[in-house]
Amino acid sequence: MPFLLGAVLVAAAVFAFLNGFRDASTAVALSVRTRALTPTVAVLLAGLFNCVGAVLSVYAVAVFAGHLFTVPAGRTGLIMLLAGLSGACLWGLYQWWRGYPSSSTHALISGLVGASLGSAALGHPPLQGINGTLLTLVVLPLLLSPVIAFVLGFAAVHPTSWAFRNTTPGRAFRRTRQIQSVAGATVAFGHGLQDGQRTTAVVLFALLAAGVGAEGNIPLWVPAFTAVALTAGTLAGGWRISYTLGHRLVRLDPMRGFVAEIVAAVLLFVGAIGLALPLSTTHTVTAAIAGAGRNQRFSVANGRILGRIVWMWVATPFACAFLGALFFLALSPLA
Repeated sequence: MPFLLGAVLVAAAVFAFLNGFRDASTAVALSVRTRALTPTVAVLLAGLFNCVGAVLSVYAVAVFAGHLFTVPAGRTGLIMLLAGLSGACLWGLYQWWRGYPSSSTHALISGLVGASLGSAALGHPPLQGINGTLLTLVVLPLLLSPVIAFVLGFAAVHPTSWAFRNTTPGRAFRRTRQIQSVAGATVAFGHGLQDGQRTTAVVLFALLAAGVGAEGNIPLWVPAFTAVALTAGTLAGGWRISYTLGHRLVRLDPMRGFVAEIVAAVLLFVGAIGLALPLSTTHTVTAAIAGAGRNQRFSVANGRILGRIVWMWVATPFACAFLGALFFLALSPLA
């Protein structure tokens, strides 16, 4: 049991590291692309605010961990967590290698559901409590948030352009570059608030399954553990995805880059603090960028790249569920 618990904690740290590694580029891509920040400053800023957001994400962890499902106690529960994390990490690495942004939240939950199906197929206890709550609290927000982000990103360009109507283009670009530095930090903070709770919830599940944690009690070291792993990944960077968002998907001017980041940050804050709903930072930021880019000129946004990204989003739940089930079957002799 201690060995399995340690393996889950290591896998959770790797998941958080990869989350920060891949999503760091999501947070800083526009700031670097529009030259509002240098790559080094942008990554350091993202790392700092990711860390702060992850520590403060404890507020929403209870909702995320307590209303979705219950992990079986004992070895089966720990192997299920290990399998789900392993599937999510493997898929995340593949997506990073391809240079496409994908949702770590989708990957993790789908991996756990796949591991549960593998557990049930072998006669072990599956996840308990998967019902309409999963659809309401997870699936619908994850599906609707990109649509809302796209629409708001498109619509917010008009009032922003109107606000700068009497300003010369050069002066407007300089001002929005300055504001974009703050906007990039808010996106990183929102990412920490949203994605920090995923790893923290998994660690709490592991402690409960191992019998060393109490329900409703979140030890202080758990969010700190998440924040350190997430920040380490953020500082390591991940420029493949940054290039996709900042150059291949759409090339935004500073004003539209600022609009996209503010829209994404607001949605992440509302989801994490106002509604306590898990939203994908990757989906939200990418959709806001695409929306702002479409309002710039329809030919500017690369429809082929956007189509590939959406296709990867659709494939993520199925691929991670399959990988989660496969990893559980491989690890089942330890149950």
